[in-house]
Amino acid sequence: MATSQSTDASASKSSGKSSLRMLAVMDMANLLRHIFEYEREMIRTATTLVYRVGEPELKYLLCQHIWESAQHARFLRERGREMAGFGSGESVRTEIRKIFEEAVKPEDGMIALAGFYRVLKPALLKSYRYYLKETDHLADWPSKQLLQEFIADEERHASEMEKYLEGVEAGEWVSHMKTALSSIGGLLEIEEKEDLPAGFVWKHEKEGYSHPPVCSRGKYPVCSSVFGHNPDEDPIIRPWLEEEANTDAAVLRLMIYVWLMMEMDAVDYLATIFYDTPEAPLDMHYDMARHLWDESRHSQFGFRQLPRLGVDVMTVEHSLDLYCILVQMPAPERYAMMTMEFEAGSFPTKAYLIDRIRELNDFEVDTLLAFDRNDEQNHVRYGHQWLKPLMEQFGIEAEVGDFVKATQKKFEEFAEKFGGKIPHSLSPEERLTGNKIKKIAGVN
Repeated sequence: MATSQSTDASASKSSGKSSLRMLAVMDMANLLRHIFEYEREMIRTATTLVYRVGEPELKYLLCQHIWESAQHARFLRERGREMAGFGSGESVRTEIRKIFEEAVKPEDGMIALAGFYRVLKPALLKSYRYYLKETDHLADWPSKQLLQEFIADEERHASEMEKYLEGVEAGEWVSHMKTALSSIGGLLEIEEKEDLPAGFVWKHEKEGYSHPPVCSRGKYPVCSSVFGHNPDEDPIIRPWLEEEANTDAAVLRLMIYVWLMMEMDAVDYLATIFYDTPEAPLDMHYDMARHLWDESRHSQFGFRQLPRLGVDVMTVEHSLDLYCILVQMPAPERYAMMTMEFEAGSFPTKAYLIDRIRELNDFEVDTLLAFDRNDEQNHVRYGHQWLKPLMEQFGIEAEVGDFVKATQKKFEEFAEKFGGKIPHSLSPEERLTGNKIKKIAGVN
């Protein structure tokens, strides 16, 4: 027994010496861990801004920033795991999570945007700079190289967002978020903690966050769906997409650009999944962030190309049905429909369209459609990889195939209940339709 105690004491003493020897590394790893957790929560919650702001260009920019934050988080995790004291897990401490739970609360998406970009993102930039100042630039060279790039990203993010925040009256909310952050000692929790003022209320503790039933498109016209059968009413005519219709390739090019622009709906409903999965593995959120950015790029293909072909985008209504239906379903069902139904099911039709549009010898559209197809194949692979783990997070024990079939049936039921509720913003005379597409394409 005495021998065992002696051995334990010796091991403890040795461990203590080892910790002291690694103290400089562990101090920096602790700072890196805080920044990693902060970036993780940024990914999970900044995505709630996407479907609450209306300007397409702002949505696209947010998706890019979120993807870059996901890259930051993964690099931080990999570097952190090389350093003693960082830890192997990916959980986020309560103090940090509650700041982000508070940040999503404003009903006005632009007010929430100001909280992120005038308080939370500047705090992140400050922390990156602090770490870079405190660490040894030779001993910790790998961290230095990464953080220099991340600082450049954060500075660019701030610059890119300035024009969207001009005129946004968010002083009260910005002050509220600064107070909340100061109460935990800042992002790194190394500043003096300030007592909350009398009357301060944590809004997220009074009422939890929920996704809005309808996503925002700002000033742009909306409708339930752009797909239909009447060329005097709808822009994408389903029978015209069929091989036997032999629709003119120039018409198909315009219709598929409208279709691509409408991938904005995928941006909005995919963005809802992040918040609903707080304990998801980082790699899941990383792939979803890439997926989100891809979909935003696909939407940009249409948004930017349609005007070049003579279409006024203010005549193109945005379809909101998929968001309105899917937001009523839990996250695993949203993800199942997106990856296993909508994307996987689009390959045959898009393959035919790609082949036909190549008749035009339009290098730009050929390139855009090729990359769209490549990205969509990756997205379906994401679905095969992450749907089962996502189901497990929600306690769903069914086989994936059975779950997908049940979800498809449920979607049809929900489409009857929640779909078709968004009226046309524009009259048939004002909005883009199939017959107007023919006219623009110069086809009788």
